[in-house]
Amino acid sequence: MAAPDIAANAPAHIVARGVCVDFTVRGRTTRVLNGVNLSVPKGGFVSLIGPSGCGKSTLLKVLAGLLPPTAGDVSVAGVPPIEAVRQRRIGVVFQEATLLPWKNAHDNVALLMQVAHAGRGADEIRQRAADMLRLVGLERAADKRPAQLSGGMRQRVSIARALALDPEVLMMDEPFGALDAITREEMSDFLLEIWERTKKTIVFVTHAIDEAAFLSGEVIVMASNPARIIEALPIGLAYPRSEESYAAPEFARATARLRRLLKEGHRQALAA
Repeated sequence: MAAPDIAANAPAHIVARGVCVDFTVRGRTTRVLNGVNLSVPKGGFVSLIGPSGCGKSTLLKVLAGLLPPTAGDVSVAGVPPIEAVRQRRIGVVFQEATLLPWKNAHDNVALLMQVAHAGRGADEIRQRAADMLRLVGLERAADKRPAQLSGGMRQRVSIARALALDPEVLMMDEPFGALDAITREEMSDFLLEIWERTKKTIVFVTHAIDEAAFLSGEVIVMASNPARIIEALPIGLAYPRSEESYAAPEFARATARLRRLLKEGHRQALAA
């Protein structure tokens, strides 16, 4: 299956300019993000990578409309993130699947549509939930509850739930972080298949260098003290990607560069 055709001059779908976030605890203010600028093309796959505490998840929450910036501007599909949320243009997947344990997979996928009153009747919601489970390869697990599913299967249900409202953008905060190495690679393959079919714009937070390089068209490298972006690295690895991609020279160059950038950012943080 061919990957989405994302031209170099594709229109920006997500834009952040001069974004800063401050947290105040017990009267002390800490800058969590400092002057962040980024642009994600429509249909692009961009990963955010960096050390713990560098603001990756905070930036994702700002882009997803879950946290207002202290300063700066953000737009998603030409509108502020909170408006994009109201228009159901943004779907979010977290590290934990956060499924309701007393509901089966089908009903967990249907939940957001029922809560949002998405202009669909009960029969249409049931069919849409079934379609999304089929999309993620879990149509045979529709009647199973979360406790009966593996970690990877629970995350597939979570992704199906996020896709049920047909958002333009999928924000993913370390969705595979709790999985074992083999399941994690399988989920990466699965996610690229979903991306290729749906042509969603994806912003993906991860700590894993190989995962970021394998999935992404571009990797945003972050550092701390102060929290900032130090480089946006294009990944010169053709789509579609497969197990052979890990052995490609382009993959080796990208992961080596990412390691150097992360080490450099770590040294700067220690010296600050």
